[in-house]
Amino acid sequence: MIKYKHAARIKEPISAVGLGCWAFAGENFWGERSRDDVSVGVIRTALDAGINLLDVAPAYGRGHSETLVGKAIKGYDRDKFLIASKCGLLLNETGNEVPNLRKESILREIDDSLRRLDTDYIDIYQLHWPDPVTPVEETAEAIREIMDAGKIRYFGVTNFGVDDAEKIEQIVPIASQQALYNMLERNPRTYHSINLVYRTERETLPYCERHGQAFFPYSPLMQGLLGGHWKADRSFADNDVRRLNPKLNGARYQFYYEAMARLREISERYGHPLNETAVNWLIQKPVVTSVIGSSLSPEQVKTNIAALEWEIGPEMAAEIGKVLEPFENM
Repeated sequence: MIKYKHAARIKEPISAVGLGCWAFAGENFWGERSRDDVSVGVIRTALDAGINLLDVAPAYGRGHSETLVGKAIKGYDRDKFLIASKCGLLLNETGNEVPNLRKESILREIDDSLRRLDTDYIDIYQLHWPDPVTPVEETAEAIREIMDAGKIRYFGVTNFGVDDAEKIEQIVPIASQQALYNMLERNPRTYHSINLVYRTERETLPYCERHGQAFFPYSPLMQGLLGGHWKADRSFADNDVRRLNPKLNGARYQFYYEAMARLREISERYGHPLNETAVNWLIQKPVVTSVIGSSLSPEQVKTNIAALEWEIGPEMAAEIGKVLEPFENM
C-alpha cells in the first residue's frame, strides 16, 4: 500500500517511494542493456500502483529515458503524477559529461526535454550538478524565465551546497533538493570519484526542513549493496558503471560489505529483507519526502512498495544505530 508525504513548497502529496529512471537509459550502465518494452512496463506498473513521482534526466541515455517516460505515460491522467527531470549535464567534444548551467543552454534543454517527454510542462525541474563556471544568478534567472513561461511548475537542485542554494533562493524558490543519502553514506564526501560540496545529514536535511523543501535521497541501496544479495568477492563487468565506484571495489568494498552483512543479519532476524529495511530507514525520517528507487522489473517495483507496509521499531532501530555509528561522517 502506497503512503504519501508532504512538503510545504509542493502542494501535491508525493508517494513515499518514487521511481528513478536511470535504469531505463537503454545503455550498458549496469552490466546489461535495458530493454525498452520492459522499462515501459516498469513505469506503468509504478503508476498503476500509485507511485506518482518519476525522476528522470536527459543525461540518462542521452535522452533515451525521457523518451521512454513520454511513451509510458500515454493514456494516464497527467495531473495524477509528477515528472521530475533535470538539466545542466552535457557531453563535451571528448564525450565526457560536464556541467553547463548557462542560461542559453537551459533554455534549449527545457524544450528538448519537453519534446522527448511529449508533455507541455515538467513538474519539478532540477539542476543536475553545480556548474563552477556559471554564476548561480545567471542560472536562477533562466529558471525564473521558463517558470514564468509555464514550462515548469516547481524548481529543485541536486547535489548543491547550502551556500549556492541560498544565492539561488534570492531569485527563485527551491521546492526540492536531491542528494546522495543511504544508511552507509550519511554525510558522504564523494560520489564515485566526484567531490561533493554538501554533507547530507549535517547540512542538506536541516536546510530542507527549515525551508519546507521536499528531499529526495538518491542511491538508497548504495547502488545495490544494501539490497543484501551481494557476496564478499563481488566483481563487476566492464560495462557496469559500479566498477568505477571506489567504495564498491577493493579494500573499501570489504569495509562496506561487512557493515551490510551485519545490517542484513539484523533485518532478517526481525523478519524483513535488507532492501526493505534500507528504504524504511529513509522513509521514517520526517524530512525525507520520497525515496528515489530504481527498478529493473515490475517485481522490483512491488518490492520497493513493500517497504511501506511496516516500520522499524525502537529495538531494531537501536541495533541498526550501533552499526551505523562509524558511517556518520562517511
